Amino acid sequence: MKRTEIVSVFQKKAFGLALTIGAASFLMAQQKVNITGNVKDTNGAIGYASVTFTSQQNSQFSDAALADADGNYTLDLAPGSYDVSIEAVDYKKFTQTIRVEKAGAIAPFVIVSAGKTNLTNTTDIQGVVITAASTKPYKVELDKRTYDPSQDIVSKGGSLQDVLSNVPSVEVGTDGSVSMRGSSNVKFLINGKPSALLGIDDGANALQSIPADQIEKIEVITNPSSKFEASGTAGILNIILKKSKKAGFNGSVTGTLGYLPQTNLNTNLSWRKGDLTVFVNGGGGYRESKNTNRNDINYYEGLTGDLNNRHSDAITKSKSENYNATTGLLYDINEKTSVNASGTVRTFSNDSNGYTNTNENYFGDTSIFTQRENTGRSTNLAFQGDFGVDHKFDDKGQNISLSLSLQRNRSNNYTGIDETKNDAFNLLNIINQKTINKTLVGKLDYELPIGEYSSLSAGYRLDVNENDYNNMVQESSGTNPDLRYLGLYSYTANYKEMFNAFYLQFKSKIGKLGYQVGLRDEMSNVTINYENLLKPGEELYTEPIDNKKKNYNNLFPSIFLSYEISKDNQFLVNYSKRIDRPRSFFMIPNPSYNNNLNIFDGNIDLNPSYVDSYEFGYSISKKSFTINPTLYYRHQTDDVKTITYSKTELINGDPTNVIHTKPVNVGTDDRIGLEVNFSWDATKWLKFLGNVDGFRYSTTGDYFDPILMKESLPFDGKGVSMRSRLTSTFKLDKTLSFQVQGFYGGPRKTASQDRKSMYAVNFGASKTVLNGNGTISFNIQDVFNTRAMRMVNYNGDFTSENYMQWQPRQFALSFTYKFKQGEKIEQPKRKKDINSNASGDDQQAPI
Repeated sequence: MKRTEIVSVFQKKAFGLALTIGAASFLMAQQKVNITGNVKDTNGAIGYASVTFTSQQNSQFSDAALADADGNYTLDLAPGSYDVSIEAVDYKKFTQTIRVEKAGAIAPFVIVSAGKTNLTNTTDIQGVVITAASTKPYKVELDKRTYDPSQDIVSKGGSLQDVLSNVPSVEVGTDGSVSMRGSSNVKFLINGKPSALLGIDDGANALQSIPADQIEKIEVITNPSSKFEASGTAGILNIILKKSKKAGFNGSVTGTLGYLPQTNLNTNLSWRKGDLTVFVNGGGGYRESKNTNRNDINYYEGLTGDLNNRHSDAITKSKSENYNATTGLLYDINEKTSVNASGTVRTFSNDSNGYTNTNENYFGDTSIFTQRENTGRSTNLAFQGDFGVDHKFDDKGQNISLSLSLQRNRSNNYTGIDETKNDAFNLLNIINQKTINKTLVGKLDYELPIGEYSSLSAGYRLDVNENDYNNMVQESSGTNPDLRYLGLYSYTANYKEMFNAFYLQFKSKIGKLGYQVGLRDEMSNVTINYENLLKPGEELYTEPIDNKKKNYNNLFPSIFLSYEISKDNQFLVNYSKRIDRPRSFFMIPNPSYNNNLNIFDGNIDLNPSYVDSYEFGYSISKKSFTINPTLYYRHQTDDVKTITYSKTELINGDPTNVIHTKPVNVGTDDRIGLEVNFSWDATKWLKFLGNVDGFRYSTTGDYFDPILMKESLPFDGKGVSMRSRLTSTFKLDKTLSFQVQGFYGGPRKTASQDRKSMYAVNFGASKTVLNGNGTISFNIQDVFNTRAMRMVNYNGDFTSENYMQWQPRQFALSFTYKFKQGEKIEQPKRKKDINSNASGDDQQAPI
């Protein structure tokens, strides 16, 4: 990366850094004094009340405490004036201004029950609160597991893709793809909804454009209930972005420098006063990437002409920039009704240069050397607007919520291919692809408490998604030097899907046994209009295309059971039925063209596959450790696999062996496994977070290609594989920590594919500075440069060995500055409160 480029990037972001850091000030610390106090009402002490002291002179002097069972608390405060805020279950919020002069006891605070008037000597000053960091990064609930990335040092200054690499049950492949328990059919949600932030088809570029510093937590839902949409057979990853509920003005800013060259600057700002909260999250970054591919194909003599083998080496280097900004507000109209609105804009651009060198050897000792140079430019612009209304009918938990999301995503891609064969001009391709995605999501959810431990949930959801594709491929060759359109790969297409969903869910508790049953009905309508610009005389290598209309209606039941042995010790059993709808990209014939020797063909006849998912788990959570073993079984029908075959085609007038890859519905996939997630605070200075997943897989089925008229291609395969991850955190003192993370992915083998094992090691270090307001972090991704995919594909005509490395070893140095106004300690929840909505759009509380 040139020096001028670095300067340019920083100039673009300098105003944001100056604005943010300018909002904070560095002030001298004062000598603190110890005070004690008590919280009570007219009948006596009030236990477990949250007591917050907010300094009127300097927000850094603010502090908070949780009263004990007798209402007593203790704090160390600097002398000065404070606004005191006290909150307790079933009591009205209490505020008062006092002055701290010296150490000792202060007068008790007397609070009153909800519905009564407050004391006459209180003021209406809003207390300032900040949620304290959780000590446990991993938490198990009835229908999901929650991962808190705040203590994840190795992904500091990185992206959502880096954070996902550390999440239990989740694996990020060398190509940026995401899978859960070995299955790649993962559904992504942002704050409970599909989002334009993730772009079209949830590509790896979209994952890299969401900064890690904007992520509050990630919910891993391996077996979603009926309240969630039914798509995503592997499960759901719900990314909860930061939306501060802190009073006053709060925020943080993070800047990052790294190699391969990268720069990032991101900020999270919020302001709250009274019933209004306004927040702004945004940032941008520059990143360089290097992708390496090697491919060796050995053909069987006599089956594919005279070609013996083909060896290819490819390296692609790219430079990308991304910017995103989200602003929104939350307003409490009254005690029962609130509204929220937000808007998001995201831009992404990428410039790439690469080459592919190919050597072809023939049985007659003839060799052909082909060099292909690729240049590319892609841009993406996304908008999203969200609006929601929440209304509480009473204080018992009866509520209704309505939300609407409108999204638009535009993607433009240009690729230029210049190919020479034996040092003579052979081929020139110019490819222009344009895709526009428009999405509408509307939701209505209703919650009705029934008795002390039961509740009924019901809702409706509408999803309308439309993709417009425009793909134009031009070609000029040595035998035909005029630039012309390739009709086979030039097309327009419209893909539209509409889903109407209804759900009903009941949950309750009998003694120590909690249960939740639900049923979801989804009516799906899919329309595909495809127009191929094939010219007369051009050969069509796929079957003739007809426009398609598909309608299907499915019921999706779910059952969740929990048995509580003790407070933090329980068994969990659940079942759900899920659907895997093919991505629109897979259903568009000839969707891409960037290599005439390796072609990906879409399949307009792809159908959904279905999975029945069972889990039996156990969870125990103590002060120093949490362990959650889960035995799972998944049975999938009409499974989507990719077939690979070789076909002789005319390229520039010469017969050439071309490798085709195509997704098809074939057979069944059964998987039974044991996954163990755990966290352990071994000592005050050493912590472990681990995940081990071992499973046995069995794939059956075959496929007969009606175009090639080939014999059935088998997909049978059985075997055992595993994945594991261990993160060790060493805390040398209160300000300095180190982190080492290791990952191992075991081999997998079927009748047509042999995937090799893979491992990687990451390292991170973190140092707090500026009295705890600043953090300096350093990390190395893939310390030994071993994270690469190695795979062998078998076919009746050839064997293909592939090596692919998405990114080489990387370094990053980041600095985070936080400015805040005190900390809030969470109050204990009422035992009868089973209707709290933790986060996201599609959430339910555990029983």
